[in-house]
Amino acid sequence: MTNESVSEWYTGRSVFITGGTGYMGKVLIEKLLRDCGGIKTIYVLCRPKKGFSPTARIDQIRKLAVFERVRMEFPDRLKKIKAMEGDLGLPGLGLSNENKSILIDEVSIVFNGAASLRLESGLKDAIRHNTTGTKHVLDLAVEMKQLASFVHLSTAFCHCEYDTLEETIYPSPANPEDVMRAVEWMDDHTLETITPRLLGPHPNCYTYSKRLAESLVSEYANRIPISVARPSIVTPSFREPVPGWVDSLNGPVGVIVAGGKGVIRSMLCSPDYEAEVVPVDIAINALVLIAWKRTTIDSTIDDMVPCYNISKGDIVRLTWGEVLSKGKRYAYEYPFDAGLWYPNGSIRTNKLVHYFIVFMLQVIPAYLIDGIMILARQKTFMVRVQKRIAVGMEVLQYFTMRSWNFKIENTKALINCLNEEDMRKFYIQNTEIDVEKYMIQVLLGARQYCMKEPLANLDRARFHLKLQYWLNLATQLVFGFLLLWLFVRAFDSFKYLLDSTTNSFTNVPIIGSLIPK
Repeated sequence: MTNESVSEWYTGRSVFITGGTGYMGKVLIEKLLRDCGGIKTIYVLCRPKKGFSPTARIDQIRKLAVFERVRMEFPDRLKKIKAMEGDLGLPGLGLSNENKSILIDEVSIVFNGAASLRLESGLKDAIRHNTTGTKHVLDLAVEMKQLASFVHLSTAFCHCEYDTLEETIYPSPANPEDVMRAVEWMDDHTLETITPRLLGPHPNCYTYSKRLAESLVSEYANRIPISVARPSIVTPSFREPVPGWVDSLNGPVGVIVAGGKGVIRSMLCSPDYEAEVVPVDIAINALVLIAWKRTTIDSTIDDMVPCYNISKGDIVRLTWGEVLSKGKRYAYEYPFDAGLWYPNGSIRTNKLVHYFIVFMLQVIPAYLIDGIMILARQKTFMVRVQKRIAVGMEVLQYFTMRSWNFKIENTKALINCLNEEDMRKFYIQNTEIDVEKYMIQVLLGARQYCMKEPLANLDRARFHLKLQYWLNLATQLVFGFLLLWLFVRAFDSFKYLLDSTTNSFTNVPIIGSLIPK
């Protein structure tokens, strides 16, 4: 039990983070450095990538815009980030003996956030990264001598067959150990054949593997102080480190960018369903509080796994229709630069109409553009872009065509024991949210941090948008006149054919006498 404030509780403790180089991981590190300044060390599991060593990758991360406030206000705290070379998919996380000993001796808080977020990935990759990887982290945590709290980052959609998701561990559809062993010895063809049966109601291997990971986590409940956090769809920051910060095109941000640049013309989405989203800074504040809260829970209760659904729930009522209509309106006020076409796509619930629009206004133009690029001896790109969009939209549309009711009572209760200062620092629901203002922040954040388009060129982008509007209007008029001309020609041809047929029949005995002259 502890009566310390959140910031005091983190003071002098070392943290181990998996997934620290990802979107949420970077925001988590920034938050811990800025508002839990007494923290001792933040160890980040990191593997070499694109020729950069783990240490070099961490050096690059320190220079990102997300750490601007820390660089300005507390530059020395950035030295607390330490890279630990390893790989989630390897036994023992691929750690050296020296690094493993450091973690075992020093770490008292673990945030297990690493996962393969490629929703279209196959079963083997998903299980290796999200389930087997979780087991490797759990096995290491069991050896940690000072472990006070282990937070496993899951997803609110890993129990997708339940329309109402309670904050509890649900029964597993299969034994995680059996599935982990199976993906290692089965060949790819066999796995591909049995995957649909294994997934059952799950739309992809990602949610299935995360569900198995939750079941695995529950098996360690009587060995380590563990909690499960389930964020829904994570969106750009509401307030911190800067409003609208985002560096990933996953999920709704990718749709906003592609729609704003005129690449997406249609999307399957039910406008009346609730948009279960959460800004990244609110989700991270919840994670920080969940780790602290675990030490206030009676650890003598066996097999107890506190679960927290992190979403807007009943705090803010917001439908997908409202999100997309507001986003579209503000996209005209704050347009993206160098769009492909005028951004006037729409959402639909009729699959037949949707796929027809996609084929006519996305697929055919993509092949035409690439054809022009080939004639100009330039590198093609549009067909490849459309294929990537098709895969991403196929996955996302499962979530926009269904409705869930996420219970968030445990998450809301996190602030009950906070003092005034911690409540201000780690806001999760004790703040007013202006949806209109937030939508503008999301657009500007995607524009600046994902597309690297400075706000200084907004006037130029607005001018280009006007040109695209008139070009789109002219194209529609030309296309309309073309259809009208084809209709008239077809009518004339039909009339000529009818007249010719009638003249032929006038020469036929009996039938000819029936035709009026």
